[in-house]
Amino acid sequence: MSKCKAALLAALQLRPHILLKVWFCTLTYSYFNVSLLNSLPVCPVLFTVGRNQYEKMGSDVTMLCGSLDNSTSVTWKVNGTDVRAPHRVEGPRLMLPKVNSSHNGLYSCFQNPHGERRDSINLRIGLPPREMSITCRSNTYPKGFYCSWQEHYPTFIPTMFEVDVQHNQRSLDVQDDPVHKNRCHVRFPEVFSSFLYHVNVTAVNALGKASSTFSFEESTIVKPDPPERVVATPVRNNPRRLEVSWNSPSTWPDINSFPLKYFLRYRPLIREQWQHVELSDSTTHTITDAYAGKEYIIQVAAKDTEIGTWSDWSVAVHATTWISEITSLLKWTLSSQTSPSSVPSSKAPQKAEPPVGRAARVLTFFSPLMLGMLLLFMW
Repeated sequence: MSKCKAALLAALQLRPHILLKVWFCTLTYSYFNVSLLNSLPVCPVLFTVGRNQYEKMGSDVTMLCGSLDNSTSVTWKVNGTDVRAPHRVEGPRLMLPKVNSSHNGLYSCFQNPHGERRDSINLRIGLPPREMSITCRSNTYPKGFYCSWQEHYPTFIPTMFEVDVQHNQRSLDVQDDPVHKNRCHVRFPEVFSSFLYHVNVTAVNALGKASSTFSFEESTIVKPDPPERVVATPVRNNPRRLEVSWNSPSTWPDINSFPLKYFLRYRPLIREQWQHVELSDSTTHTITDAYAGKEYIIQVAAKDTEIGTWSDWSVAVHATTWISEITSLLKWTLSSQTSPSSVPSSKAPQKAEPPVGRAARVLTFFSPLMLGMLLLFMW
């Protein structure tokens, strides 16, 4: 054992990144094979990996210590410590009543009186699968569609999914999504089909399985992604107009053969009510009824011109209508004249104001009113 340990330490010093391969000799023991020029001995593992045992939440659980006979006396530990949860030991068996997630752990049994490890069990408490909800959508029409499913109740243990898609009594090829485990992709076998698509998803784990089905017509699941790169800009010298442009969604594969129409909505930031405009296949629009000098929120949605439903709204963009330099200056002047003056300090004497002529006083009195009327006329 000392020779093996010394060789292992030497190998790790020479090659810190050395590959450690694991072989399982029995259900109880495992070994590191440290390969350094294929000359190092086989060493016992420094940790133990138990066999998995899955049990239903709320049930009574019995764990058996390997293949020991009923008269063998053993001691059980969980995660290296004494079993503190209510339990009963009968010979090589450990019995746990009404288990829940707190019973999860690595249980090991040791044969008395010498304390030799005989078995290790990785206990996992969970639930069998139940029915799921399935939705399908085509954002790449007519290329294909994807289906997603959602479990309404967690199982707490590893669960796999088997997906079968049927169309016109034919099973279609199903591709797993590389990112989302609860999603798959299917190519349309044909376009404008009158046959229904039938999707069956079966959830399977160690405690059971459950299946759910979903059927749909091709035309009902077509839903593009939102338009992209929405831009809104003011129109020079026209305080009531905004130019809006956008791109069709990049995921839509054939915009020429399957054109999209668009739905634009906009509102001033100070109001809650939207104004709407439905457009053909144009990707630009000029808003002509905007309020001068107001900030607007603008979004666009897309839809196939013949089938399907509207996309979600695009990311909101903000734009303010044209404000001329004169208008900006007048607004600044009015705000500066109507703003309250600072309170002079009582510690320092105030310099007397020079006398003001009668005409100047009249102009000073009427100038805010005149500026206000001018702004109101320009709006």
